[in-house]
Amino acid sequence: MSFKVAFNTKWSDFDPNRHMRHTAYNDYAAEVRVRFFRDQNFSIEKFTAHNIGPILFTEETSFRKEIHLGETITVDFKLLGLSENNERWKIEHRIFNEAGKLSATVKVYGAWIDLSKRKLTIPPKEAQYLFDNAEKSDEFEVIQLRRK
Repeated sequence: MSFKVAFNTKWSDFDPNRHMRHTAYNDYAAEVRVRFFRDQNFSIEKFTAHNIGPILFTEETSFRKEIHLGETITVDFKLLGLSENNERWKIEHRIFNEAGKLSATVKVYGAWIDLSKRKLTIPPKEAQYLFDNAEKSDEFEVIQLRRK
């Protein structure tokens, strides 16, 4: 399933040079991830109930085209990788400007963390389906976990 969210850019997204701040791209990508999980029936409240949350190991942003103040941008969600036990995942977000041109790509590599133990964890049974409906990137790979 294709998943995209449109946003209207706002004043606080921009620097004094009228460039969209580099961190604003990452903020929009994070918002899309949370909305994707919510739309898969696993809201922030359910994360809280299960005492887990997403954690990022890496976040890589590549910039292509400028975005201007007041533009409506579109941010998508594609699965780049997933471990067999759903513990770790890689997601790609492409950010398009109002003209539909690719403006940036945000790639994240993350996992689930047990917020009490402060250790990585496998998501609960109720969340094992979270990525079942995600559109997979052409570059999708199974993430191999190294165990001690």
